[in-house]
Amino acid sequence: MKKIIITLSIVIICIFTASILKDQIIKTVVTVVTTQLTGASVHIDNFALGVFRQSVKISGFKIYNPRGFSKSLLVELPKINVGYDLGALFKKKLHLMNIEIELKEMGLEKNREGELNVDALTLVKQGKKQSAKPSAQMPMQLDMLQLGIGKIVLKDYSAGETPVIKVYDINIHKNYSNITSAQQLVGLILAEPMKEAGIKGVKIYGVAMLAGVAVLPVAVAATFIGRDNVEQEFLTSFDNVFEATLTVLKGTGKVTREDKLDGAIGAEVNSAQVAVKITKKEEDKTKIVISARRYLLPKPEIAGGILYEISGKLK
Repeated sequence: MKKIIITLSIVIICIFTASILKDQIIKTVVTVVTTQLTGASVHIDNFALGVFRQSVKISGFKIYNPRGFSKSLLVELPKINVGYDLGALFKKKLHLMNIEIELKEMGLEKNREGELNVDALTLVKQGKKQSAKPSAQMPMQLDMLQLGIGKIVLKDYSAGETPVIKVYDINIHKNYSNITSAQQLVGLILAEPMKEAGIKGVKIYGVAMLAGVAVLPVAVAATFIGRDNVEQEFLTSFDNVFEATLTVLKGTGKVTREDKLDGAIGAEVNSAQVAVKITKKEEDKTKIVISARRYLLPKPEIAGGILYEISGKLK
C-alpha cells in the first residue's frame, strides 16, 4: 500500500511539473515571437494553457518602448483569453475561435526628433517586406477578436525637456473578424486605439492596411465630440489637490486665475483655455474637474494630460 501511495505521489508530481514546464516553454515562445515581430522588449506575468478546455489565459502582457525612447510601457494588456482548435494544430494550422483582449493603456511617446515610438517598431520599419513576404509561420485563422480599448497617454518630448502630455480616454469595446496573420493582429491592436483617438500621420496605419486592417483615421474622435472635461476623486485633502494642480499648471503653462476659497484655477496650456474646479467632498476626499478648449473646440486630451500629471504628483 505504501509503495502504491509513493508511486501515485510521484506520478502526480511529474504531471504537475510537466504542466508548469509546458506553460513556461510556450510563454517563452510567445515572448520571443512578439519581441521579434515588434523589436521591443516583451514581458508576460502569467500564462496558462488548457488542453482539455482548449483555452489560453494570459495576464500582465506588456510591450515596452523600442530603442531610442524611454523604458516606459508602450502597451499594457492585463487580460488575454483565447479559445483555440486543438485538432487544427495536428494539421499544422493555428485556428483561434476567439480572442478577448483588454488594452488598459497605450503609452505613445514622441522623441526630440519628432518620431513616435510605434513608428520605430520592427513591424513598421520593415513595412511592405514584413507584410508581403511569404511567412514560414504556421498558417493562422482568428475568427473573432473582442478588443477593449482603455486610454492613450501621449508624451511629446519634441518641444523640450518637459514633455507635453495628452490623455485620450477612449473606453470602448469593438469586435473584429477574420484575422489571418500575427502581423494583422498586432497592427490592429496598435492602430485601432490611435484611430479612435483621431491621431493622424502615423506610419503604422500604412502597415496595418498592408496587413489587411481597414484603418481610416479621423480628424477628431467621435467619442470626444462635445465633451471638454475630465474628472476624478482623490483620497487626499483639498489643500494637497489644490497645490499639486497649481504646480502642474505652472510647469506646463501659465496660470491666469487662482481662487483657493472657491477652488477655482484658470490657465493657458498648449494654447488652450483650461478651467479647474476643486471641491472638498469629505475630510480626505477631494473631487477635481478639468475642462480645456481651444478656439471654442473641446480638447479633452489636454484636460486629461493635466489630470494625468496631477495624479502623478499625488501618488
